[in-house]
Amino acid sequence: QLQLMESGGGLVQPGGSLRLSCQASISSFSFYYIAWYRQAPGKEREAISCISRNGTNPQYTEAVKGRFTVSRDNAKNAAYLQMDNLEPEDTAVYYCAARSIFVPTMCFLTSQGDFWGQGTQVTVSS
Repeated sequence: QLQLMESGGGLVQPGGSLRLSCQASISSFSFYYIAWYRQAPGKEREAISCISRNGTNPQYTEAVKGRFTVSRDNAKNAAYLQMDNLEPEDTAVYYCAARSIFVPTMCFLTSQGDFWGQGTQVTVSS
């Protein structure tokens, strides 16, 4: 069973950057596309980005497009979310999720993950 663990969260000032990592436990990581979600206090969890199995076709919601960059390294069984120009509104718990898919070039922000990490807190505040 695939296990995921996020890391890299923390406290950052507005305009700053963080890089989140999502480490998978098994080598079949490449059979899953990876999605990043976040949940702010008092709000529902939202999908913000995803990346296909082969690392192509990244998707972003409008809220993060142009500021966040998703990537993955299948050789390391890891995915990443580079977050730049952070805003207080980005404060949330960030999760990565994996979903199995046959097509290697697609991912979907509207589908739920099969496996989830425990989340990492990102706080943007001065």
